[in-house]
Amino acid sequence: MKMKETLHLGKTGFPMRGNLPTREAQWQKEWEEADIYGRRQKLNEGKPTFILHDGPPYANGNIHLGHSLNKISKDIIIRSKSMSGFRAPYVPGWDTHGLPIEQVLANKGIKRKEMSMEEYREKCKEYALTQVDMQRNDFKRLGVAGDWDHPYVTLDAEYEAAEIRVFGKMAEKGYIYKGLKPIYWSPSSESSLAEAEIEYKDVKSPSIYVAFKVVDGKEVLDQDTSLIIWTTTPWTIPANLGISVNPDFTYVQIEADGQKYVVAKDLLDTVKEAIGWADVKVLKEFPGTAMENMTAQHPFYDRTSLVMVGDHVTLDAGTGLVHTAPGHGEDDYIIGKKYGLDILSPVDSRGVFTEEAPGFEGIFYDKANPMITDLLKEKGALLKLDFFTHSYPHDWRTKKPVIYRATPQWFASIDKFRQDILDEVEKVDWVIPWGKTRLYNMIRDRGDWVISRQRAWGVPLPIFYAENGDAILTPETIEHVAQLFEEHGSNIWFEKEAKQLLPAGFTHPGSPNGEFTKEKDIMDVWFDSGSSHEAVLRNRPELHFPADLYLEGSDQYRGWFNSSITTSVAINGVAPYKAVLSQGFTLDGEGRKMSKSLGNTIAPDKVIKQMGADILRLWVTSVDTEADVRVSMENLNQVAEVYRKIRNTMRFLLANTTDFEPATDTVAYEDLRPVDKYMLIRLNQTIQTVRDKGYDKYDFVTIYKTILNFLTVELSSFYLDFAKDVVYIESEDAPARRSMQTVFYQTAVALTKLLTPILPHTAEEIWSYLKEEEEYVQLAEFPAYQTFANQEELLDTWSAFMDFRDEVLKALEAARNEKLIGRSLEAKLSVYPSEQVADLLRAVDSDLAQLLIVSPDFLTVYPAGTVAPEAAMKFEDVALLVEKAEGEVCERCRQVKKDVGSDEKLPTLCASCSEIVEANYPEAVAEGFETK
Repeated sequence: MKMKETLHLGKTGFPMRGNLPTREAQWQKEWEEADIYGRRQKLNEGKPTFILHDGPPYANGNIHLGHSLNKISKDIIIRSKSMSGFRAPYVPGWDTHGLPIEQVLANKGIKRKEMSMEEYREKCKEYALTQVDMQRNDFKRLGVAGDWDHPYVTLDAEYEAAEIRVFGKMAEKGYIYKGLKPIYWSPSSESSLAEAEIEYKDVKSPSIYVAFKVVDGKEVLDQDTSLIIWTTTPWTIPANLGISVNPDFTYVQIEADGQKYVVAKDLLDTVKEAIGWADVKVLKEFPGTAMENMTAQHPFYDRTSLVMVGDHVTLDAGTGLVHTAPGHGEDDYIIGKKYGLDILSPVDSRGVFTEEAPGFEGIFYDKANPMITDLLKEKGALLKLDFFTHSYPHDWRTKKPVIYRATPQWFASIDKFRQDILDEVEKVDWVIPWGKTRLYNMIRDRGDWVISRQRAWGVPLPIFYAENGDAILTPETIEHVAQLFEEHGSNIWFEKEAKQLLPAGFTHPGSPNGEFTKEKDIMDVWFDSGSSHEAVLRNRPELHFPADLYLEGSDQYRGWFNSSITTSVAINGVAPYKAVLSQGFTLDGEGRKMSKSLGNTIAPDKVIKQMGADILRLWVTSVDTEADVRVSMENLNQVAEVYRKIRNTMRFLLANTTDFEPATDTVAYEDLRPVDKYMLIRLNQTIQTVRDKGYDKYDFVTIYKTILNFLTVELSSFYLDFAKDVVYIESEDAPARRSMQTVFYQTAVALTKLLTPILPHTAEEIWSYLKEEEEYVQLAEFPAYQTFANQEELLDTWSAFMDFRDEVLKALEAARNEKLIGRSLEAKLSVYPSEQVADLLRAVDSDLAQLLIVSPDFLTVYPAGTVAPEAAMKFEDVALLVEKAEGEVCERCRQVKKDVGSDEKLPTLCASCSEIVEANYPEAVAEGFETK
């Protein structure tokens, strides 16, 4: 027998390397076969319910890092709730309608206009469902637990029917109307857009000053005077029907370089500099009210433009006289309606001028800009042409510019219930406080919601038209359509004639011949996902309304958070969520948006194949998601190092509790050694912080930092550092060893449970080496935490001891640097304490040499007040002298001892080791140990 076999060197089958890319897939297969998700739900029946409602990702393409951040975050929350006393089912969902899928089909060569609408929509559906399957596999590979076999999908018949009923309830309350209003229009998509579908990019635009000659100056202005407007959209000049001024501004008639003009007095200097006038003289001043109902000649059409007064005119830029085209601007529309102007919009769905803009028919609006400025120059109306770069709205899908264009659209009137929405925003718990302000301001400032889209792939608007053009949207007709959709899916709208879609025997005074037509537009996709509170939360028995939490990216303040609260307040009077948590975007290491064109994307699949999903999951907890998150392979490699630290620490705990039976070997708290009591208290404090301040507050960074700090500072750098002198060397059943193993085991169990929501694969692997009742840690509960007698006093004592220990480590390190010692066990340490430190060391009541990892034969603590020698390292409250210990090294415990060889039968051992070996290995002592 070799001497080292008398040591209890930790042994465990738990491997040092995780081999996560391979092992995770094996665990996931086992969990699916064992129905761990279903068993967890069964286990939690009857408990309070917590519902995190999944915002549906769009079903197109493999998942990216943003998806991973989102889904892992949700999974961590759901798992933590399931392990802390809640029934927390998770129903994943997908958004499946909309333009991106139409674009994919077009790129595949599928020509929409060469097939029936039903055939085309069926191809859209088939593609969407393949994407759902692909993304479902991607999400499951991340270790996300949920009801994957029964997700909600917005193209499902039941979902579409529920959405139709939401629309019906809003219509019944008078919130739905059809109007001709200027809205965001995307020529590239040939469809209207909601504000949520707009993003801004910098573009270079023309800047022009244009003169409109006065026709009727209302005895204030002569006909030889011109009104000057300024615009950055020359293409809207053909639609000009008016000029707006502010009634409260002062305007001036001036003579500039021999011509008479009118501008706002406060902008005269700006206009003079911009146009480059050399000689300017003010002829008269007058208020804006004096200009009301004047008329001016359109620069190149045979019609006049009406001067109107409105508060929307500002002095921020321009001339104080605003070019007004009611068909191409919201303010223009409002004031144009007030003054009875037509809503002229001479641009078609492709952005091409119609015959209502003579001279420009068939020209794309942007290409018409130089043609219009040339014509203005030819007519003598162009005073200045320049170019400047500014932020301009773009279609967030096609990335092409949008225009304001008046078209007949269906709207949801936000005005009618805006205050109700704002009141509900105030009641929601915004986990990130600025989220409330952001959504509140968006709701406060938004116009009416354009809910119609001129596309093929979506939920049809359930509206019929009588022969006289009257729109029919009654509770009876809408419910009938909902029932048809529920039974057959929304394709029936395109398969049947209007009359076949109406209730049997339906009549309408506007259709004397009994003929009807149906609406061709579809719903805005935000209406689709925004109806999920009805289609999912109310329709799935395992869920409830309102949800406890919505968690999505910060772009959803303008998207899903917005549309959901709008539809919910409209029909239910309450918000669909009790709390909202948002997260920033994932950016590359340099803070740039990730995109394939830049080549800076990191595919989750690549990370999983190289490192494992648990590394991605741990990364999610390591970053502050309140702001945008930078990520690079370097970041992920750093997280992988942290993972290795966690794994190796847990491995040490497992290895040194293999002979520990919790049922029989656990030492009661009151019988633990003081240092073990201290560590058990710190473990319970860690549990409390992780649960109360981490999981309960959705603060993943706190969880990450707290657990990592406990592992690295409390355990590795202190407790486990001296542990080998106990768990390796003492007799198997020695009280000190069992005391320490008690803390080891409870720590391993508690940390495994706490890590389960974050590292489910690794936690499950660790669990298989523990001796607990539950077959899977995912079926266990979070560890409870407790406080102990004299806890604060103990913490104060050990906190002070840690300061003392730091000073000892500095003295030992200095001696090591001077080559005086190698290992700390070779040191002879003399301590010259102050009264306070002397009291502290008595209060610690532990094996001081063991805690400091020095040989006990060469540790001397002198009485308080003893004068330290000059060579001692002096601190504020203690002096420490480190010298070389003069003695022999025990072969077994490796300490320098004075009594090595005191036992003739074991000449290489110290007295303590000799006693242990003789008591436990008498035969080996008799036979003699093998020498090196």
